[in-house]
Amino acid sequence: MFYSKQLLSILISYTTVAVVHSYNGAPAYSPATGLKNEFFTWRGQQIRYQVAGPKDADQTCILVHGLFVNGDHWRKTLKGLADNGVRAYAIDLLGNGYSSKPAKDSAEARALNGENGRFSDDDDGSTAPSVLKNVQLGTANGGKRVADVDLRHPLGSCYNFYTWAELVQDFTREMCRRNQEATIVCNSIGTMTSLQAVTDSPELFNGVFVVNPNFRELHSAEVPFPSVSMPAVRAVQKLLRENGQPLFDALATPNTVKEILKEPYAIIDAVDDELVDVLLSPLLTDGAADVVFDTLSYSAGPLPEQLLGDTAFPGGKPVWVCYGGKDPWTPPKRVDRLSDFECVENVILLPDAGHCPHDEAPEDVNGLIMDFLSNIKPPTKALTQKSIFGALFGR
Repeated sequence: MFYSKQLLSILISYTTVAVVHSYNGAPAYSPATGLKNEFFTWRGQQIRYQVAGPKDADQTCILVHGLFVNGDHWRKTLKGLADNGVRAYAIDLLGNGYSSKPAKDSAEARALNGENGRFSDDDDGSTAPSVLKNVQLGTANGGKRVADVDLRHPLGSCYNFYTWAELVQDFTREMCRRNQEATIVCNSIGTMTSLQAVTDSPELFNGVFVVNPNFRELHSAEVPFPSVSMPAVRAVQKLLRENGQPLFDALATPNTVKEILKEPYAIIDAVDDELVDVLLSPLLTDGAADVVFDTLSYSAGPLPEQLLGDTAFPGGKPVWVCYGGKDPWTPPKRVDRLSDFECVENVILLPDAGHCPHDEAPEDVNGLIMDFLSNIKPPTKALTQKSIFGALFGR
């Protein structure tokens, strides 16, 4: 019963209804931000993004959204950062928003899958296992436990955190051309994409600001008694993939979405018609429902504590975490324990917010992001010249 309720809640609350269309069904300009919808070609796919802030900004942020939403969910963050002189990009991850949605079994989807070459059982020379043994994870009450973490998507789908992390890396390389490191700001399951991106390409990033991490309750390492419960979970996931379209169609209405959004949102006034529209419209485009059900079957992949505690996570890349105290999906004591990791410098409670503080309490979150950025000062021209001088003359 809990699984069904949570599944329906996730499905409805992150489902989206269309307006004037251009490329990939997107309007020419976002109704949430007024910014032009632009597209980045990545591995033959079209990735929608929005950008705000001065081109010559000293600092750049890449905004990575959560489950089934899109770059418009950062509507208030884009403006807030731009108003403070920061260059900010919000992208729609592959399969989300107005970005391309290749069928998971298609040749193009298999070719771009970020899991390719990742694991030792791929017979391609990799030495990394696809299942990590005895990983220390957290508990809802702030305790610790050990579990095996299965990293591979059970369906072999391209819609996984490794694909999305590689997209974020390539997008950053393309957009930050001035040898400038970018700061990632992420929400919910965007946390895994972001931490994986920093692990893979630390030279591109200078830190991660997390807004309400998600611990993925349906991951095989998170469900209680997985040997008993996971077969039932897999059966429900298969049923939804094969027969879920009528349910999806019935639930994807503005009134229903607005009501369900009031569960993760503690500040109800933030759930306005604009939010409903921009979260509902892209999920009614071709292929979106298939991606939803595919992603709901993703009971594997990296987890927050596993990534933060991995010896591969680079030093000198600070992580700050903020979270809403009224988030029904994120256990506060488990979030607080993330401060145990050396790279996590700060964990901040926003007592009145829910799962999406960047949209519920944007002034608070934007202020915290600016505080974080102030601690990641880009090198000044003088320092850069001094470094070059030292490299040339040994000083």
